[in-house]
Amino acid sequence: MSLTHTLGFPRIGARRELKFALERYWRGESDAAELRAVGRSLRRTHWQAQREAGLDLVAVGDFAWYDQVLQTLDWLGGLPTRFADAGADADPFVRLFACARGNAAQPAMELTKWFDTNYHYLVPELSAELRFDGEAVELLDWVCEAQALGLHAKPVLIGPLTLLRLAKVRGDSGALAQPLDWLPRLLPAYRRVLRALGELGVDWVQLDEPALALDLDADWLAAYREAYAALAGHGPRLLLASYFGGIGEHAALLRELPIDGVHLDLVRAPGQLDGFLADWPQPRVLSAGIIDGRNIWRADLETLLAHLSPLHAALGERLWLAPSCSLLHVPVDLAHENTLPAALQGALAFAVQKLGELTTLARGLRDGREAVSAALLEASAGRAALAGLPNRRHPLVEQRLAELDADAGERALPFAERAQRQQAVLGLPLLPTTTIGSFPQTAALRAARRDYREQRIGHLEYLERMRAEIREVITRQEALGLDVLVHGEPERNDMVEYFGELLGGVATSANGWVQSYGSRCVKPPLIYGDVYRREAMTVGWSRYAQSLSERPVKGMLTGPVTLWKWSFCRDDRDSATVMTQLALALREEVAELEAAGIRIVQIDEPAFREGLPLRAAARADWLAAAVLAFRIAAAGAGPATQIHTHMCYSEFNEILPAIAALDADVITIETARSDMELLEAFHDFHYPNAIGPGVYDIHSPRVPGSAAMLRLLRRAVELIPAERLWVNPDCGLKTRDWPEVDAALAQMVEAARTLRTELASVAA
Repeated sequence: MSLTHTLGFPRIGARRELKFALERYWRGESDAAELRAVGRSLRRTHWQAQREAGLDLVAVGDFAWYDQVLQTLDWLGGLPTRFADAGADADPFVRLFACARGNAAQPAMELTKWFDTNYHYLVPELSAELRFDGEAVELLDWVCEAQALGLHAKPVLIGPLTLLRLAKVRGDSGALAQPLDWLPRLLPAYRRVLRALGELGVDWVQLDEPALALDLDADWLAAYREAYAALAGHGPRLLLASYFGGIGEHAALLRELPIDGVHLDLVRAPGQLDGFLADWPQPRVLSAGIIDGRNIWRADLETLLAHLSPLHAALGERLWLAPSCSLLHVPVDLAHENTLPAALQGALAFAVQKLGELTTLARGLRDGREAVSAALLEASAGRAALAGLPNRRHPLVEQRLAELDADAGERALPFAERAQRQQAVLGLPLLPTTTIGSFPQTAALRAARRDYREQRIGHLEYLERMRAEIREVITRQEALGLDVLVHGEPERNDMVEYFGELLGGVATSANGWVQSYGSRCVKPPLIYGDVYRREAMTVGWSRYAQSLSERPVKGMLTGPVTLWKWSFCRDDRDSATVMTQLALALREEVAELEAAGIRIVQIDEPAFREGLPLRAAARADWLAAAVLAFRIAAAGAGPATQIHTHMCYSEFNEILPAIAALDADVITIETARSDMELLEAFHDFHYPNAIGPGVYDIHSPRVPGSAAMLRLLRRAVELIPAERLWVNPDCGLKTRDWPEVDAALAQMVEAARTLRTELASVAA
């Protein structure tokens, strides 16, 4: 029988238990022992779910206290050396979370997107002092936990080449100039871990190498030969797992490597299979990732079983079945949903249900189709019901797409002329200060939204509570001296989910939580049909906020690329079509905001970089569609209305032409954690429009002083002309509390005013 396993399971908990335990610990309301107890309970629960589903191996090491990259670094002794004095002897969590969140002495590690997902990882820092001298004691303990429960444990580690591919060299490291230069230091740490796992009786270890799905040069490919030759024979058998794309061109290389199996993502790249089947070495395993680990739609089990049958006949027990990637990227269990329409819910599969799909396919291969006929019929009925949902295909939406003009994405004037008109209307000072959009989401705000949703308060009371918060936010911003204000988004649960609740063709779940980073979780909407705007979504809130102040208040929208990327999107429409539908809905909203007197509209696109295909050859068409979608949305505004966009935690260097092509009047970006490194790319590219480099990291509780922000701003004016610079935080402030926000924004405004004075003095 084909063996079944998963590459990883969601770690946050079906009820976000890890999130709440982390936040209690960070607030000092619990200690390390209590946090460890929650982790132990969650691991047991998730292993039990895998056992009850009938999986043959359970993943161990997929759990992480904050991030799997940070966890791997900790086990291998690869945490940044600048945190060496962070109190690890008293409580190892202190150093771990200092790396993730910063402390009084050090800013946090850089945060960026995990390949093309909305999950954020912490970027490894390579320095000359780094020794990789860890013993992975915690991982060994977790393996013992699983074994004590009678489970067949398969430890999971990020592979050495992917770990280095994701890393950055920090400081002057002498002869160690490139990440690959650290490979000789890193491999002994992996060997120690493998030997220790072997001594525990572990027979398989999964080494994740999604970097194989990237464009790799000869040096990196040669490094795979060096690395896996060094790891072979040091303990358990090795399953090299790659995902998020095809690796068919590396089939010959992988045949050469002294490994015992390969996992392929056959959802993203089904065509790669043939290249591996030819002369696949005996007795090597081939793990087929045939259940989608990135989306929530029920699998077509009938078709999958038909495709797997000849493969099973060829490979027999050497064929393993698995999801395409870790199930980290989907919600935990559909059993916790009770608000979705029955026809839609019947078409879904969350992590627990995907495990069941795997074992159904394995049983069908072993015992024949008739043995699983009921499950096959149920899956087919669920998919058929989805196809019959109202709005799955909306004739008016299709008509709008067909009638779209060739110049639908063009604004009336070029940037230079627009900028003059906008300044005449707005009258902003040099280095205008603003925020990205959201302000702290207090317990009272969340309670008000919950009470309204559950009908414990009426619409008028809800409206007044939200307006009271907006009044408070406007007053605070004016007192701080900010130049461009925001309404704070009190009515929004999330920047994507909020719009998902208001757009036609989109549904939202009750408990479909997915981890984004650390304790941050989101509930991606479900785009199941053609998308359209039912009614105004933000206009009333923005109009009210603007009535409270003489200063400009930004209208706040989430852009079409991000709405598509951060949703679970239908799989029967291409991304360009869905993004264009979203853009047309937003275009209407932009025009209505402008008509309501809003002179600045921000269309956030933090997912623009992560939506980019991993391979360069596939990028041009996608970028063209994404740029067009944004421009269609923005072109709902006249030339005197200023369009902003925001992007965060991504590497933009290679797509700066596309970012410039968006033609946003102002772009705000994350630069605090990277010490303005990203801004250098905009300088070298000669980015033509205005830009707001973030001057402090909002994902850390650390509040930098005005001197630290001033240092960053001075660097910024060396790179970008001051007349095109804005001053802002890295991202929205919803996850912070008011004392932090007030202190940080006061320091930010002071830094901007100081630099204005310096520049005026120089000019005089």
